[in-house]
Amino acid sequence: MEIPSDFMIGSADTLKNQQQKTNADLSSEDFLQILASSIKNPSFGGESGGSNDSTDYISQMVQFSMMDQLTELTQAVSANLVMTQQQQGLNMMGKEVTVLDDTSFVNGKVEKVRFMNGYATIQVNGKEYSLNDVVEVEMSNDV
Repeated sequence: MEIPSDFMIGSADTLKNQQQKTNADLSSEDFLQILASSIKNPSFGGESGGSNDSTDYISQMVQFSMMDQLTELTQAVSANLVMTQQQQGLNMMGKEVTVLDDTSFVNGKVEKVRFMNGYATIQVNGKEYSLNDVVEVEMSNDV
């Protein structure tokens, strides 16, 4: 799944770098080429009595396809998580929040939302906090 860099707030470069394959990764096309070569040349499996049973090929192809789909699903869920987290940060803008600062609670209005590597942080009373530090968000009187 390719996400255009202008689709989300912040930097999508991190997601793109995670999605790029290296030369060590085996694609579905590579696997199918190996499978076709193995079927054309039955001794391809090795001379030590390697099995060339067609059900083995189908089983391996199904497993490989499932792994490929799980990888794509994981990438899609990660991208969705980043976008959801960014939206949560923007929704807190101007609202009164309580954040945990080391060992004490700090109350204040969210002054700024900043995006670093695609992830949102909020600024309260001039100090930057992670969204994980937020323990309470109050409804504004404007609603």
